Amino acid sequence: MTKAEIVTEISRSTGLEKGAVLEVVEKFMEVVKDTMAGDENVYLRGFGSFVVKTRKEKTARNISKNTTIIIPEHKVPTFKPSRVFLDEVEK
Repeated sequence: MTKAEIVTEISRSTGLEKGAVLEVVEKFMEVVKDTMAGDENVYLRGFGSFVVKTRKEKTARNISKNTTIIIPEHKVPTFKPSRVFLDEVEK
């Protein structure tokens, strides 16, 4: 499902205009991104958690050049679904 399809579905089920729904969806995504960029997590009860995880430094291989490279410690955004979310998907 794409963002446009989500907007259409919300608009259809709530009776709100697509433009207003799109603005809310865009703002929601902006708030989540800005919060996570600030190294904070976002918790949505009954849905899941958007969590910033730190990956440790590690050694990797560039197989095309047969060299070893160091991948520095870095942060990655992750999503952990809630139990309620998982139960719905597993049905």
